[in-house]
Amino acid sequence: MEEIREIASKFERISAHSHIKGLGLDENLKAKDVADGLVGQKKAREAAGVIVKLIKEGKMAGRGILIAGPPGTGKTAIAVAISKELGKDIPFVQVSASEFYSAEMKKTEALIQTMRKAIGVRIKERRVVLEGEVVGLDYNMVPNPYNPTQKIPESATLTLATKSEKRTFSISGRLALQFMYQGIEVGDVIMIDKETGRIVKLGRSEKASKKYDIGGEEVVEVPSGSVEKEKEFTYVVTLHDLDEANARRSSIFSLFSGESREIDNEIREAVDEQVKRWVEEGRAELVPGVLFIDETHLMDIELFSFMNRAMESEMAPIIILASNRGFAKIRGTDVIAPHGIPLDLLDRLLIITTEPYTESEIEAIIRIRASEMGVELSDDALRKLTELGVKFSLRYAVQLLAPANEFAKLRNSGKIDVEDVERAAELFVDVSTSSSYLKKWEEKMLTS
Repeated sequence: MEEIREIASKFERISAHSHIKGLGLDENLKAKDVADGLVGQKKAREAAGVIVKLIKEGKMAGRGILIAGPPGTGKTAIAVAISKELGKDIPFVQVSASEFYSAEMKKTEALIQTMRKAIGVRIKERRVVLEGEVVGLDYNMVPNPYNPTQKIPESATLTLATKSEKRTFSISGRLALQFMYQGIEVGDVIMIDKETGRIVKLGRSEKASKKYDIGGEEVVEVPSGSVEKEKEFTYVVTLHDLDEANARRSSIFSLFSGESREIDNEIREAVDEQVKRWVEEGRAELVPGVLFIDETHLMDIELFSFMNRAMESEMAPIIILASNRGFAKIRGTDVIAPHGIPLDLLDRLLIITTEPYTESEIEAIIRIRASEMGVELSDDALRKLTELGVKFSLRYAVQLLAPANEFAKLRNSGKIDVEDVERAAELFVDVSTSSSYLKKWEEKMLTS
């Protein structure tokens, strides 16, 4: 028998912070030199570790965080690391302040929707389910009233079996259609929510005969115990998910409305009351997530005022702002303030500062990014990239990795060498060189 190998490559996007696993601190909240994908910025990471501790102890209510520092000093990386430290179920929403300005909805509506996307509700439910292997499935077919040449199921008889029990059920035509659409057949292991009729195909029974040599389904064990049983399910939804679901039920949304839709405050108040009831009944718990807003200086005085008030709500996420500005005008006013943020809001923020990376830290970060991208660097190429990172910026050096790797491939080499880096650097300029270019050809450039 010939062996068939899968040759299609999986689409994989390596994001700028996909390698970050946490803050890289020891049990005393001291930062390690290189750990969890982070390098340097020890003071900032240790401050972030204290914040994580405060969040877990419920002592961050009504306050936010500002990460301030020059461009390319790891502000976003630290925000991502904070979310990783809080747990995998913690919602993490990353936006740029410019995203709040949209022609489709008010900026304050965009902000509140974003905030509610960062607040999770962990719901626990006990449901009565039917679970077992399909050992019998007979459809009662009748002519389709809209097309007599076709037949549809009027009803069906389903037999489910576990290791210790076998039961037969009569199911409706609507449910029988779901079975047909999902391709459920004898030998499949399924679970049916008895209340809603929702069907979940768990896999193929280990006892079922093998139908295909390739493209087969996952093999699962036949369930034990009774066919009908009670199971506890835990899942996390966001407040925004609940807002949208309730808005649809209230027919607030038009059938042809787009993705960006405003939600009535009455809907949100009803959702908040419902969530509070669930929490009091022990059916759910709030999971405050992290809302990371980059380019904070682009927010205007109205958004800042709205956020200041929203932070006092008991249903508010952990808000992390990032700024690379010094003293700047608060947008919408003539007032100059640190980071372009109103002083009354600044006073409520715990401020973390980041500093430019050292040469050895830049080298370590480039090595980590290359490893994450799956590319190999020669020692000379690593030194050249580090040199460019020190002279220009870390971001520029990291961005050269991808084009340099393409040039290495053209040489049929699996390793980036210094000539590949130099060729990439000749074609792609850094910000300072781009600025010099603009000054040189300023007269020929178009102006607004």
